[in-house]
Amino acid sequence: MSPCRIAPLLLVMTFLAANGALAQDKGSVNPKPLPPLANPDDPKIGAKELFARKLLPSTGPAHVIGSYVKGCIGGAQQMPLNGDTWQVMRLSRNRNWGHPDMIALIKRLSAKAHKDAGWPGILVGDIGQPRGGPALSGHASHQIGLDADIWLTPMPDHRLSREEREEMSAVMMVREDRLDIDPKVFTPGHVLVLRDAAREPAVQRIFVNPAIKKALCREAKGDRSWLSKIRPWWGHDYHFHIRMRCPAGASDCKGQPSQSEDEGCKPSDFAFWFSEGVLHPKPPPEPPKPKPPMTLAQMPAACKAVLHAADAKP
Repeated sequence: MSPCRIAPLLLVMTFLAANGALAQDKGSVNPKPLPPLANPDDPKIGAKELFARKLLPSTGPAHVIGSYVKGCIGGAQQMPLNGDTWQVMRLSRNRNWGHPDMIALIKRLSAKAHKDAGWPGILVGDIGQPRGGPALSGHASHQIGLDADIWLTPMPDHRLSREEREEMSAVMMVREDRLDIDPKVFTPGHVLVLRDAAREPAVQRIFVNPAIKKALCREAKGDRSWLSKIRPWWGHDYHFHIRMRCPAGASDCKGQPSQSEDEGCKPSDFAFWFSEGVLHPKPPPEPPKPKPPMTLAQMPAACKAVLHAADAKP
């Protein structure tokens, strides 16, 4: 999406409020289950209330329905909490579910991060809920199991405790003035990990802070074709966001159009992102009125069947 098409500062503020610090938001060591809904059949109830209460995926094969911002997934697969080269963070969110292709990709990327960048492994943030759909907090996307957040903080060389997974903060990679990366923490290893992720054929886009994209343009060597997949976007200074294409044959999946194969490294590509209004947005004169939540009726019709399907065996 072209930045010039986006309603300027109001959307900036809204996006930052929803997505700006997800890697920093702490979880709970002892999360309490959500209370039952008084009237779950109320057509006005937000779909997020319904999908957040599903703790397990639906039965059956993986089936992607709808778009990244309005959809669901049947037959999702869980990312194992621990592997030789990965650990899942913020377990209390129960958002480590996705399409099997995404789960396999994250495992491959973790091994490449270990081999190419010398990291012990990666820290995995949010993928999606057991049946996808809108979440109670945070993302507008991550609804069909084809989005995943990977922390820009390398995995430590030890198994994290439950407390650490809920309370540990990711490391800010961007300078205080927001114009470039912080060289004390953003290393050549980060370039290699992002390169490895972008070289995955099934990956369509990777969202990073504009300062990180700027650093990648400066530091990338050799074949630079992968840079076209790296897209500047608000936030994403603690983590990067992987977005996969719709799987082959997934006729109910509504993906995004292909983007330009240009590297996106010209000064004109950064002019918007480093403009004063974007770097230092002024708050609107009046707080924006919250929009009504998306209802189940506003989602693809097949998501109702996913929501009400039997639980897969844990």
